[in-house]
Amino acid sequence: MESEPLIRSMSPIVGVVDYRGRPIIAGSGKGGWTSAFFIIGVEMAERFAYYGIGFNLINYLTGPLRESTAGAAAAVNVWSGMASMLPLLGAFVADSYLGRYRTIIIASILYILGLGMMTFSSSVLPSIFPNKCDTSTCPPNQFQVITFYVSLYLVAFAQGGHKPCTQAFGADQFDQNDPLESKSRSSFFNWWSFGMNLGILFTTLLTYVQDSISWGFGFGIPCMAMVLALLVFLSGTRTYRYCTLEETSPFIRIGKACWRPSTGKTPQIGNEGEEAKGVLQLFPIWTTCLIYGVLFSQSMTFFTKQGSTLDRRIGKSFLIPPASLQGIIALSILTFIPIYDHVLVPAFRKLTGLQSGITMLQRIGIGMAISTIEMVVSALVETKRIHTAQEYGLIDSPDVAIPMSLWWLIPQYVLFGLSDMFTIIGLQEFFYDQVPDALRSLGLALYLSILGVGSFISGFLVSLIDKVTVAQGASWFPDNLNHAHLDYFYWLLALLNTLGLLIYIYFAQAYVYKKKGCSDI
Repeated sequence: MESEPLIRSMSPIVGVVDYRGRPIIAGSGKGGWTSAFFIIGVEMAERFAYYGIGFNLINYLTGPLRESTAGAAAAVNVWSGMASMLPLLGAFVADSYLGRYRTIIIASILYILGLGMMTFSSSVLPSIFPNKCDTSTCPPNQFQVITFYVSLYLVAFAQGGHKPCTQAFGADQFDQNDPLESKSRSSFFNWWSFGMNLGILFTTLLTYVQDSISWGFGFGIPCMAMVLALLVFLSGTRTYRYCTLEETSPFIRIGKACWRPSTGKTPQIGNEGEEAKGVLQLFPIWTTCLIYGVLFSQSMTFFTKQGSTLDRRIGKSFLIPPASLQGIIALSILTFIPIYDHVLVPAFRKLTGLQSGITMLQRIGIGMAISTIEMVVSALVETKRIHTAQEYGLIDSPDVAIPMSLWWLIPQYVLFGLSDMFTIIGLQEFFYDQVPDALRSLGLALYLSILGVGSFISGFLVSLIDKVTVAQGASWFPDNLNHAHLDYFYWLLALLNTLGLLIYIYFAQAYVYKKKGCSDI
């Protein structure tokens, strides 16, 4: 009589096939960490490309494109918001029609096209349509502006298909019904974030290229990175596990379940009703995390502008690009993830008995609490910056570096990274794990939409506060940051996040986790 482990190793994994459409036998070598590492490598290149644009975008808009600080911040928030909302569309297409593998390939091609157009708009078009007046005052050619924004939103559209599908496809390589693979899948989300932030860390070099050498070259490098990412992804084709698409779109089933009660028909109590209920139960958590999305958007806007006003010298002549401080976020995450995975989780596991150490919702809540501290520190540092500018008589000299080291900003960036490691990874695992099995791409898209809606809210707050404070005589967000009140804005965000955290705790305590079976799409 065969032992149970041997029987399990010879059993096909339900709902997944290999690249030829054949059932995959457990222990056959398909999927697992081998496949996951291919996909993590792709994510490293994609995040390098995305943040290679996003981190320095506000400086490109206020520099070559001559936009105001408030206008550029709002534009970055809208673009970032769209990039985080479009995964809902990408998830729908992947989960209903194309599958994740094909969606990733199509999105990668669109990504490359968008980055190629961006390189063209920033390097070739200025030479074709040169300015005929002083470049410090003359606006750029409108065709260049239009081409840049079209390419920028094409990248956002491509990211909408790439981001949720790549991460879900990576997690699909582990069978949650197998105890060892289930534990590996939980660890996958940590190491996925490790690889992602390793890619982001390299953008610190890219921002130097953009600021000191050429914007065109600085946008061309991410384009080449995405070409390499596509080649890496295709090279792993034979190793992947592919989840099978269901005959009826899960979106259609859930739509029918939600439609019946509103039309007076008998409510659906079968699988359709359970799927609809499973999605709806996530929205209190989704809603209460939105203010965290607002805080998350600040690193690519006002944090960067703060850094541009400080003393950025290393040695006698080298200037640190202000956007390169984003690398501190990635570096702190790279430092904290191994500590969390190998020290904190085993320690928590002894106390709680949970394989993950703490629950997903507890992890999210801890990160939200840290983000409040981050905003408080940011406000205090900004107050110090303004006082230093006043002390040295530089309030009306925005182009003169304030004699205050750039390193004063490091604590807020480190706290940002620590908060990210808890909240973002927790959101990723929570929304992947707790959605109905057929909607895992949607689950990750829902987590991304928190950041998207948060960016929109941030942009709305900036625009609203700007209009109100201008009407009262002095904007919080003037082009001269020495006259700004970013400290007031940060204190406001700290207060809103504290209120959001209290409401989150209430809903998190009431949430009942689902016990799930095998996940297939």
